[in-house]
Amino acid sequence: METIVSENNLPLFEALASNVRIKIIELLGQEPMIMKDLASALGLSNSIITMHVKKLERADLVRTEMIPGKGASQKLCTLVADRIELVFPSKGMIPRNFHISNISIGHFTDFDVKPTCGLASKYKIIGDGFDDPRYFLDQERVDAKILWFLKGFISYKIPNFLMPEEEPEELELTMELASEAPLSNEHWPSDISFTFNGFPIGKWTSPGDFGGTRGKYTPEWWNIEMNQYGLLVHIRINNDGTFIEGTKVSDYTIDNVDIRRLQWDLRLEVREDAKNIGGLTIYGSGFGNYYQDIVSKLTYIDRKYMK
Repeated sequence: METIVSENNLPLFEALASNVRIKIIELLGQEPMIMKDLASALGLSNSIITMHVKKLERADLVRTEMIPGKGASQKLCTLVADRIELVFPSKGMIPRNFHISNISIGHFTDFDVKPTCGLASKYKIIGDGFDDPRYFLDQERVDAKILWFLKGFISYKIPNFLMPEEEPEELELTMELASEAPLSNEHWPSDISFTFNGFPIGKWTSPGDFGGTRGKYTPEWWNIEMNQYGLLVHIRINNDGTFIEGTKVSDYTIDNVDIRRLQWDLRLEVREDAKNIGGLTIYGSGFGNYYQDIVSKLTYIDRKYMK
């Protein structure tokens, strides 16, 4: 991630100013770990480790979540950053800041999907089987960390924390996606369309549905012959248009997608009239190769620096 050297980013610099927290980062760089195992590995008490992990969480370096354990729930710690680029201030440079939101895969707000389809948490299939869209309304669907469908759409609401005095420069949406083939097929293209606040901002063609090699975070109980991981897709909307993986896909800019709406609407769709109808799989934290859900990052500058 890119970080500007400024007072606003002191939580990050403070998080790194500790031998213990550096050791935690080194351990989590190998694999996610239970909190008590971190404490044991470092020879420290659970309360001390908890304090250090909270500092890393506040710096957006580590994410924690409760998972079932033997007799009681346990807290799993995962490193979510893989690099930091420090940007030092220079003459004429305007400081930039960010609003970041993480939207869980199961927290969709609308859908209309056609089989093949289904969804699962990190621990089990949600519903009584595959290919029944009714289970997208199951009460456990909020726990979904993977979902898939052949045709149709899924929509998410994203909170907008932009303040009146903040001027938006770029919105980046990041998610792990793939096609949806029977079992898996690396050569199974699918045209996935993206709509933001009702504006058709662009399309990305997934090359396939990847299986055969277990995803880095895909649980062991998941059939190895089924979809295992996807590709991390970056959508950027800025003053020059909309870009997917660096390629301009539309002329929609940050100024003409209703960016100041209090909550944004993001729709992912495989359309009936698409050239390649190969379905859609979304991977969240706990599945695939990237321990994340849908991430929204809005870059902005304070108007006082624009005078």
